[in-house]
Order: sequence, then structure tokens, then C-alpha cells
Amino acid sequence: MRRAFVFILLVLFCAASVILALLTGGTELPAGEIIRTLLHPSSEGVTHTLIWELRIPRIFTAGIVGAALASCGVVFQAILRNPLAEPYTLGVSGGGALGATIAILLGISGLPMAAICFAGCCLSIAIVLGAASLKRFTDSTLILSGVIMSFIFSSAVMFIFSVASSREVHASILWLMGSLSAPPQGSIPMLLATLPIMAVLLLSAKDLNLLSLGDESSYHLGLNAKKAKGLLLLTASLITGVCVAVSGIIAFIGLVIPHLARRLTGADHRYLLPSSMLAGAGFLILSDSISQVLIRPLELPVGVITGLVGGVFFVLYLLKARPAEVV
Repeated sequence: MRRAFVFILLVLFCAASVILALLTGGTELPAGEIIRTLLHPSSEGVTHTLIWELRIPRIFTAGIVGAALASCGVVFQAILRNPLAEPYTLGVSGGGALGATIAILLGISGLPMAAICFAGCCLSIAIVLGAASLKRFTDSTLILSGVIMSFIFSSAVMFIFSVASSREVHASILWLMGSLSAPPQGSIPMLLATLPIMAVLLLSAKDLNLLSLGDESSYHLGLNAKKAKGLLLLTASLITGVCVAVSGIIAFIGLVIPHLARRLTGADHRYLLPSSMLAGAGFLILSDSISQVLIRPLELPVGVITGLVGGVFFVLYLLKARPAEVV
């Protein structure tokens, strides 16, 4: 009963975020004119262009990216049994960003760009897991390895910027800060393609429940832990690569949202995954709306908003965690 109530609240939260995003935006429009345009999609004019060609695709993009990053955070936390694991803290987003930067400077977009981002994500997670395996996968080693990889990839990106033209650098920096204002060509088809991939994560909820118990326990319960981990890590890395290709680095959604959803629905991934997807979608749509109106007519990268929320969350986690959990 409680879980059903939570799902209803999350659906209402997403709906409210969508309505707010439609009514706000970088350009202020009368609410009545927005409603008329929504009711008459075949009409023409500036308002029609802003709503149907800019705001609605942007809301869709924010919703899918938010849901995808939140679900990837759930997967990484379950597989690695680490409450601080997510695409950003593990350096996965950094690897994808390096791939995306190379693709941007080479003039590559669409699916080839997503493939390069995916390769960067896989490279990063492989290095992080390899380094952590030398120290028996301790929590601190995993997170420190991810942070180190993020710094290394960031340094590589800065080096590329130092030898690129100023025009390319300016556009790339704004994008890498996490932005939904100018998604690359082919973003909508790429995001639509991630929906069946995200369905794979939902169908793997029972496996995630077993993996969160540990490799030995999951083996005795009939699960091939190594095969399941490999499939889920590749799936999550692919989703992260697409998200980075579309929106740049949007940090901490995969960290904050799963923790909040776990408090609401419990640790059962059959309920945790869908609730995290709903919460992640609503949160990123809301954050994007705030980024557009906070210093209007200028626009903040949405990664600034999510980064501030994630920073506050890290401080609260540090204050509440026991000493053994943060070393």
C-alpha cells in the first residue's frame, strides 16, 4: 500500500515538473497562450515553435536522461555494493566526456558519437574495477579510483581544449558542464533507442537483488554472478554513454535519486528501479526549468544545479555516516 502511494506521488511529481517546464523556460510566455498552443498543435507562430519544437523535445530529453542516469546509479550501487557508486563518482561519465569531446572536435555526431562515448565509458569502468580489484574492492578504493579517473579524463579534455580553436572550446565547455539547451543532431532517436535498453534493467531487478547480497550468496541462489555483472555493467555503461553524448556530464543524479528512492520504497529493486526512474525524470526536468529562469535571460547549465544538490547531499552523508563508512 505504501509503495503504491509512493508511485502515485512520483507520477504527480513528474507531471508537476512537466507542467512547470511548459509554463516557464528561457522565454517568458503568457500561460493562456501556452495552453492554446498545446490544444491546437497545428497552429503556427512563435509560440508554436517555442512549445512544440523547443520546450517539449527538451522536456522529453530531460525526462529520459534523468531516468536513465538514476537507473544506472541503482545498478552500479547494487553490483558494487557501494552507496556512493554512480556514473559520475566512478569516472564513467568522465570517460564518456572524453570520447564526446574527441567526437565534437572531429565533427562527429549522432550514433557514431554515442559509440565513442560508450567506448570511453567502458574504458573508464574497466580501469576503475581493475584498480579496485588490487585492493579487494574496498569502498574507498572504488570511489578514489573513480575520482582519479575523472581527474585524468578531465586533464585529457583540457589538453584537447588547449590545442583546439576558441570557438570549438567555448561550445564544448558549455556542453560538458551538462546542458540540454542544444542537444546534438539525432538525440531524440538515440534516447528512444535507450528505452528498450532501460527495460533490460527493469527485467533484471531480481538479479540485482541477488547481486546486492554478494557474489557467494548469489551463486548459491543459482545466479551466475560474473555473467550477470558483466551484462549489467555493459548495459549501464551504454546508457551512460548515450546520456553523455546527448547532454554532457550531469552529475550526482545517479547518486542522490537512488538514495532518496530507497528510503521511500525499500531496497527491493523491483520497486526501487521504477521509482528511481520516475524520481530522476522529474528531478532533471525540474532542475532544467530552474536553470532557465534563475538568471534569465541567461541560462545556467543544468549540471550546475544538479552539482549543487549533489554537493549538499555529500556533506549530509559525510555528517551522518559512521567513520568506517567514509574511509
